[in-house]
Amino acid sequence: MKRITSKPSPNLNWKKSSYSNGSGGECLECAQTKTKIFIRDSKFTQGPTISMQSAPWQTFVDSLPAQE
Repeated sequence: MKRITSKPSPNLNWKKSSYSNGSGGECLECAQTKTKIFIRDSKFTQGPTISMQSAPWQTFVDSLPAQE
């Protein structure tokens, strides 16, 4: 189950897509713990975050087409 919270989780190592840039190309940042994935808007890092269990996130990532 997904959970939305308005309080960012402390002590997370946030990673931004290499496609993000300063020309309006910002997107999402993700942080991972042993059991959860946290997702936030890279333009509004103090805003709400979404968290989900790692297994559903991995299923989503695995379903994406491979980049060449």
